[in-house]
Amino acid sequence: MGDCRGTDVFGKSENGISVSPYEYGGMNAKARELAESFDLEKLTPDFYADPYPTYSALREHEPVKRMPNGSWFLTRYDDLVTAYKNTKLFCSDKRKEFAPKYGSSPLYEHHTTSLVFNDPPAHTRVRRLIMGALSPRAIAEMEPDLVALVDRLCEALAAKGNAELIGDFASAIPVEVIGNLLDVPHEEREPLRDWSLAILGALEPVISPEVFACGNHAVKDFLGYLEVLVERRRAKPGNPDRDVLTRLIQGEDGERLTEKELLHNCIFLLNAGHETTTNLIGNALVALSENPNQKRRLIEHPEMIKRAVEEILRFESSNQLGNRMTTDQIELGGITLAADTPVTLCIGAANRDPRHFADPETLDVGRTPNRHLAFGTGAHQCAGMALARLEGAIAISRFLARFPNYALNGAPLRGGRVRFRGFLSVPAVVG
Repeated sequence: MGDCRGTDVFGKSENGISVSPYEYGGMNAKARELAESFDLEKLTPDFYADPYPTYSALREHEPVKRMPNGSWFLTRYDDLVTAYKNTKLFCSDKRKEFAPKYGSSPLYEHHTTSLVFNDPPAHTRVRRLIMGALSPRAIAEMEPDLVALVDRLCEALAAKGNAELIGDFASAIPVEVIGNLLDVPHEEREPLRDWSLAILGALEPVISPEVFACGNHAVKDFLGYLEVLVERRRAKPGNPDRDVLTRLIQGEDGERLTEKELLHNCIFLLNAGHETTTNLIGNALVALSENPNQKRRLIEHPEMIKRAVEEILRFESSNQLGNRMTTDQIELGGITLAADTPVTLCIGAANRDPRHFADPETLDVGRTPNRHLAFGTGAHQCAGMALARLEGAIAISRFLARFPNYALNGAPLRGGRVRFRGFLSVPAVVG
């Protein structure tokens, strides 16, 4: 993955390996070709398997890259921070951007109503209500139940010997946690993951008619379920300090969500909490298996788990892409972006920017400082990041303590997505 990095005048790459001028010329030419030919709407199987050489080439040669469809693709850390923090010039409201893609559909209604795709004042109202139920105290109170859940899952894995680390472990954790936050009865949780995968799958840069139809059906089915759940919760409220749904229904300081806002932000909570945390855990177990020295280091020093979680978030960002729309003309890196232009923020590329991370292509579970952008930054920084960190730390640390000799048992199956980077299946031997 280091082939696309630059070299100094003495012919040494950034990782210190000497290369001849001829070899460097070939590397540089390949990087330029990768950058010039990159089209987010025409991705190759090689890119889905490993996008990082392309990201490196873009950072080096075309960090502010115009796509054939007229949008812009940003790969440098500093440019992403600019976009995240300048909410007046880089808008999160997706009505203009999503209208051509989704038309008048349930997917359009959902993605233009949920927290993440809105700006203040709607964003401020919803975020305040959600954050009240995700306070440090509330999250700390979740820890004993989370430990018990992870230990039960590990027991089930031990009984199998041959395990599937996503379905049997990684995806089961956030579904239970978010299910508990919304107080969804256990016997009603089975469809949640499939609904989430279908809705988020429709956020890919290019989607087929089948993915579009599947996403719309999932929104309809999810809304139908939530209408019943909300009706039951109105009749019998839960504890608003622990039950996010009750908190959203009752509002705060006279602020209440409309029925549409309420339902779609419940869907958002499940989607945001499920896919990215599943990917965090799955990516960690695969990356550690592929980096045995780092795996052994973490097993020998379990107190490093918090740093290790941050490094996995940087190294294999669960959420690789974000989107904004410019509201006025702005210059980035000497290039002028016009108003009303869609912009893609490449989190996966920014988190390996050598200007901010030493030896960025290397997994280092003790890396510090580690100011990655996996959760974004600024007003839209992930509302559930503390919970995601806790889930990741407990899941990974307790899995390693129980199964220090686990090994992959076949090739992990990628999810075939560019926006959300993770695995659909990871066969492994744990016993």
